[in-house]
Amino acid sequence: MIVLLGSQGQSTKIIYHALKKEFSDLPVILEAKESRINIIKRRISRLGFITVFGEVLFMAIVLPFLRWNGGNKRIEEIKKEYALDDSAINSDQLIKVSSVNSDEARQALQELNPQLVIVSGTHIIGKNTLACVEANFINIHTGITPAFRGLHGAYWALVEGRADLVGTTVHFVDKGIDTGNIIAQATFKVSKKDSFVTHSYLHVAVAIPILINAIRGILTNSLEAQSISSNAASKLWSHPTLWGYIGRWFLKGVK
Repeated sequence: MIVLLGSQGQSTKIIYHALKKEFSDLPVILEAKESRINIIKRRISRLGFITVFGEVLFMAIVLPFLRWNGGNKRIEEIKKEYALDDSAINSDQLIKVSSVNSDEARQALQELNPQLVIVSGTHIIGKNTLACVEANFINIHTGITPAFRGLHGAYWALVEGRADLVGTTVHFVDKGIDTGNIIAQATFKVSKKDSFVTHSYLHVAVAIPILINAIRGILTNSLEAQSISSNAASKLWSHPTLWGYIGRWFLKGVK
């Protein structure tokens, strides 16, 4: 049995429906959304008030503008082109938990006793959860590691002039942030119609085939790890600030 351990985002829904077609028995453990206030407080303690203020302005002003300015239309095109289903997860095997690192999440995993846990968009998984079952955890990361760990890999690759490293990584989960052994990677091209708000759909679209192949390989003990070679240094990336995004759009044409 495989288990999907995910967040309440569109990508988790898409991954669920894609895997459900291939693997009929698919329990889902769904992590609750954390309050924005808690997220902001935690990020301020790590990044400082000014940086987080800029990130909040970016999400409040730029993201709605990008969706209105062709982003929503482009998302529908991507969903149609790749047959992505982001409808709600209606499953009698759906288990809702407060956090992937909660006792209730660990208990659910132990009761299901999966061979493999697929991770989609959750908080960083702590060592106690990773160790609560014998199964391997594999993650779908929106970036090419190790160069683009953290958030928004496609955007930052474009900012860095590395269009060749715009893509998605499927990797084993370890105690670090996107540092686990790479199973497979897939790149994609970004068109003039794409922007920050459409990248996540392209990430998940190219992730699905390599994820399914990885699952089959792990379950049959025939996995052959493949990755894209990169000479870029490993780095952890975060959200852009409002001023940083606008500056890069005008100076580098990256939106």
